[in-house]
Amino acid sequence: MSRDKTMTAEEAVGRLESGMTLGIGGWGSRRKPMALVRALLRSDLTDLTVVSYGGPDVGLLAAAGKIRKLVAAFATLDSIPLEPHFGAARQRAAFEMVELDEAMFMWGLTAAAHRLPFMPIRAGLASDVMTVNPRLRTVRSPYEDGEELVAVPALRLDAALVHLNRADVHGNGQYLGPDPYFDDLFCLAADQAYLSCERIVDTAELLKAQGPQSLLVKRAFVNGVVETPNGAHFTSCAPDYDRDETFQRAYTQAARDPEAWRAFTEQFLSGDEAAYQAAVAAFHEEEA
Repeated sequence: MSRDKTMTAEEAVGRLESGMTLGIGGWGSRRKPMALVRALLRSDLTDLTVVSYGGPDVGLLAAAGKIRKLVAAFATLDSIPLEPHFGAARQRAAFEMVELDEAMFMWGLTAAAHRLPFMPIRAGLASDVMTVNPRLRTVRSPYEDGEELVAVPALRLDAALVHLNRADVHGNGQYLGPDPYFDDLFCLAADQAYLSCERIVDTAELLKAQGPQSLLVKRAFVNGVVETPNGAHFTSCAPDYDRDETFQRAYTQAARDPEAWRAFTEQFLSGDEAAYQAAVAAFHEEEA
């Protein structure tokens, strides 16, 4: 029988160490494990290599000075093209940056999932991604075609953080929205993975919603399960909730001014997750 892997966000983050390579699932401002990211902000972890299809996860960690190196295809809030903290951090060269295109990033995770050193792909050939990443190498096909391909290095992770709609106590995770993103690859590419979810349900309940094809993450590749309702906020977690555009605008506006950011941090990020959710509710009451 599979063991119960439930834990708190603080317990999950407590298993991580400074200097780790940390993969964060989701995509831009969509289904990010924000409750786990906020727990990271409350920790003393630092010097992280962050691997992410970046959104506010990257922005918040950059603002807190916790990133030593970022591996990303982009850092966006979707409806707001550029993540503001990421943009500011890049302008002041706050961390080392490895910029890959979206396909390179996916195949880097795939190589790591299969425990391969690299994957040969066509993406990136004849593009500036090869110029901005002079460490990238090409390989030539050993077969008759002799084609030159990019050798994308494996994106091996010490740990991964992902957020899904539903999970059971054993670590099986289910997405109910329109896109799985690459959360399964993040878990497969990591030595340890922590899954937060909107709601923990019985295993049998996972089969009722959309069938077994929606079971994205398998228990064998998950070390901890954290139930965090509204835990992707302010990113979307369809169909449970959409992106909180009003709050995202407030976040972006605050990020552009140091004094405003200090006030935002004090209002929303100075306490635990329950305090954050209460502050968000109060924010919307005031807006209304």
